[in-house]
Amino acid sequence: MSELIFPRVRKLPKYVFAMVNELKMKLRREGEDIVDLGMGNPDLPPAPHIIEKLCEVARRDNVHGYSSSRGIPRLRKAICDFYQRNYGVELNPETEAILTIGAKEGYSHLILAMVEPGDSVMVPNPTYPIHYYAPIIAGGDAISIPINLEEKQNFEEYFLKSIHDTLKASFKKPKALVLSFPHNPTTLCVSLEFFKEIVRWAKREEVWVIHDFAYADLGFDGYKPPSILQVEGAKDIAVEIYSMSKGFSMAGWRVAFVLGNEILINNLAHLKSYLDYGVFTPIQVASIIALESPYEIVEKNRDVYQRRRDVLVEGLNRIGWPVEKPKASMFVWAKIPEWVGMNSLDFSLFLLKEAKVAVSPGIGFGEYGEGYVRFALVENEHRIRQAVRGIKKALERFKQTVQ
Repeated sequence: MSELIFPRVRKLPKYVFAMVNELKMKLRREGEDIVDLGMGNPDLPPAPHIIEKLCEVARRDNVHGYSSSRGIPRLRKAICDFYQRNYGVELNPETEAILTIGAKEGYSHLILAMVEPGDSVMVPNPTYPIHYYAPIIAGGDAISIPINLEEKQNFEEYFLKSIHDTLKASFKKPKALVLSFPHNPTTLCVSLEFFKEIVRWAKREEVWVIHDFAYADLGFDGYKPPSILQVEGAKDIAVEIYSMSKGFSMAGWRVAFVLGNEILINNLAHLKSYLDYGVFTPIQVASIIALESPYEIVEKNRDVYQRRRDVLVEGLNRIGWPVEKPKASMFVWAKIPEWVGMNSLDFSLFLLKEAKVAVSPGIGFGEYGEGYVRFALVENEHRIRQAVRGIKKALERFKQTVQ
């Protein structure tokens, strides 16, 4: 009986990342010091005054009941004001903003509300796994749009053509297009002009657009990731998911928002009214304080990730592993050196065993992620330097064995 697998679960492959995690835990139990750059789990705490507000409100007697599934009104107003300040985007907090229990929940339930058997959703490949599998869980299909890193210099033009060609080749028009820039795992970034083209295309083809803006706050070297909602008319066909997990370092708090098209938000709100009672009220109140705080608290976290990026990329380049610095996100997407001759899973296990460094294999993000590994910038600079030293020694030993 324990081996019974239900139909929806049967459609979901075992996480490739689980193999890396199992070995990592085994090595740690044996006393090994593993530098964990695998899972994108922020290690930075929120600003102290945000934590203090959470504690203060949690001590009140009247805040421990069910909360509002849509988010308390002042929190919805706070995120709309935040978008006005940061992106010049006007949003109606009553009809164009809803709180979700993290970006993953918001996206998954929006797809569940939209998709029925026979529907399909266009998703980049490689991608964050839930982007691809939420349509499948909902009973629909996911259509991959390949991301070719060889086309990096002309990525926007290439990717727009890929979207057009994928739609043209589809037997039935897809219901939605899923995007996420800055991109996880590849760290690719786009311009506002790219989003203008997407909005024009989506209106012409009558396709919804869902933009997961998880790394909105982590742009480096002066680059500020654009919001798709900055495009005139975007709200006619698009929603954007903004998360407080990364920039505000509130990952475990599970606070995100779906913003934009009121048809999509109204349907999501209706479904969520059956499924949940919202985020714990003290977390919502503390989130208001965070959003209304000076943006410097986010910039401080962003600068930490930028310094870590520099330490890792410069270190890898120094030891003979050529890697470019990403313009944004909390990741480094690195092509496996050709002379290594391993696939991404085997190479990830090799780095774990020989270098004592955990990374994510590219194949875990889709077949077009093969040949790469993803580093998450979630350990301090000292630990990242330790990781580079471990990788250097492991690669040197490996070279000696194959010569």
